[in-house]
Amino acid sequence: MSNSRNNNQPSKAEVQTTKLNKLPLPGEFDTEFSAEEAAEVFEEHPNAANRSQNQE
Repeated sequence: MSNSRNNNQPSKAEVQTTKLNKLPLPGEFDTEFSAEEAAEVFEEHPNAANRSQNQE
């Protein structure tokens, strides 16, 4: 391979430090939650259920 063809490609270090190429941290984007957590939210905001029914 000639160097002129590699000039347009990033180095390994550049790829590894690019934010989009990093592995996500465990739990960072977890959308799962327990039934207990859901119950707490509904207890704290009892009108939230009524609002979603009214929007339909």
